[in-house]
Amino acid sequence: MRLKIKGIICITLLMSVSTILMAQNNKVVFTNVAKEVGVNFNYTFGDNSYENILESSGSGITVFDYNNDGLMDIYMMNGTYLEGISKPEGKKFEGTSNKLYKNNGDGTFTEVAQKAGVDNKNWSMAAGAIDLDNDGFQDLYLLNYGPNIFYHNNGDGTFSDITASLGLQGPDDLNGFTKWSIGTSFWDYNKDGRMDLMVGNFLAFDPEYISTQTPGMMPHPSEYKGQASMLYEQQANGKFKDVTEENGLLFPDSKCMGLTVYDYDNDNDLDIFQANDHQMNFLFKNNDGVFKEVGIGTGIATNSKGHITGSMHATIGDVDGDGLIDILVSDLKYGALYKNLGNGVFKDITESSGIATPMAGKGSWGTAFLDFDNDGDIDIISANGTAEELILQYPLLLENDGKGNFKDIGQNHGSYFSTKRSGRGLAISDYDNDGDLDVIISHVDLKADAALLRNDGGNKNNWLAITLLGENGLSSGIAAKVSIVSGGKKQVSVNQWTTGYLSNSEPRLHFGLGNKKIVNKIEIVWLDGKKEMFENVNANQFITIKKGTGIIK
Repeated sequence: MRLKIKGIICITLLMSVSTILMAQNNKVVFTNVAKEVGVNFNYTFGDNSYENILESSGSGITVFDYNNDGLMDIYMMNGTYLEGISKPEGKKFEGTSNKLYKNNGDGTFTEVAQKAGVDNKNWSMAAGAIDLDNDGFQDLYLLNYGPNIFYHNNGDGTFSDITASLGLQGPDDLNGFTKWSIGTSFWDYNKDGRMDLMVGNFLAFDPEYISTQTPGMMPHPSEYKGQASMLYEQQANGKFKDVTEENGLLFPDSKCMGLTVYDYDNDNDLDIFQANDHQMNFLFKNNDGVFKEVGIGTGIATNSKGHITGSMHATIGDVDGDGLIDILVSDLKYGALYKNLGNGVFKDITESSGIATPMAGKGSWGTAFLDFDNDGDIDIISANGTAEELILQYPLLLENDGKGNFKDIGQNHGSYFSTKRSGRGLAISDYDNDGDLDVIISHVDLKADAALLRNDGGNKNNWLAITLLGENGLSSGIAAKVSIVSGGKKQVSVNQWTTGYLSNSEPRLHFGLGNKKIVNKIEIVWLDGKKEMFENVNANQFITIKKGTGIIK
């Protein structure tokens, strides 16, 4: 009997050791490989002083395949020296430009912005990738402090500035000061078959203003006037017309930091979430083409404490596996996670989900949902840093238990999460096409180098990546909803790339599958309400689905 008990104990110990070793073998580590792979980006805000809100706002990142080689490239926005705003010693930064990093396919990148014609030297904030003319190549709409620029992709690795022909430069000023655009979202808002867009504008920055409240620090955003975001409708001749006011979207003093367009209430039209800085957030409900602001009534205007905070952007995803798309809003207090109740109303679950404590006081800017370990639920990554002062903070990686409860585990998954930085833009991309999700982050601290966090180990679980092509290509698939079922588990995602502060993640939808090797069902609900379903798709591959045609590769 004693020998039998000892045997059982030994077996139990061996099983425990085996479990630990298996967990160690499956551990995901994020390794910052930016410099070694050629992403040698350094952000400048015009000088070294960090004394105004323009300098503190940082820059964005856009991931897209600009040359159609199946590899994700990285476009990174930069600031520059501005006369009358930057300090004189910042003159050395005059002419700094944006950078385009071409993916070489061997894990390295080559910087080609000048060769491609997108080395813009304005103060740039964000860029939206869109195939506007449906020629199969993604164009690039650059949003600036100052005039915006639309680059047409020529299909030969170069771009041409066609802004004037489209009418998308934007006004010179809004509310008496230089127009300050921070992002854009594209969709066919009036269902006429032509792509429209909305431009988010921030605030009326007066470089001469000195705060009466905190004269020794940069003025608070609440001390400035706002600038209206603008809806542009594409006309039959290809030019764009400002239709903001006639669509009920004109708010001249709003301070937009991010736009997220998707169908929040499942009524087959697209709504607009506008994250505002130190104002209530807006949710514009689309009722058959008529927009109505319903933020307070839906529960997303403020956080659970009723605070109006510095909201950055809405990231969307189903955190608890109930098939409904929830909203994470990064902000400078502690963030807000809104659970979709399915009746057009949201419940703030920031505290009960476990994200309030790790995010408190961090100053969250760029955030994203990602299934970093491919276990079938979406986790959270956050780039952090204090706004009014250059105070560094730890970045965060919050793991989901599958039920929408999160735990801070970053410092166990790479030294980046144990190093204080001041992060801003953040984008997700499987840049090395190995089946797990990598992360690109820009920083405004005086070190200011970018981080490219390579995911090592996430592909030990199974996965599937889906590219959607609508009737008019990649762009016409924006905001379609995709559901998959694998081994009885359902996951739902929205094909929306613009879901992070100043940034656009890659256009492929990524699903972690755990130990499941087959996706039993894929269902797509396109923007016109049409549904398509596919069965028994093998895991661990990149597939492209074209509306009306099926899986084409």
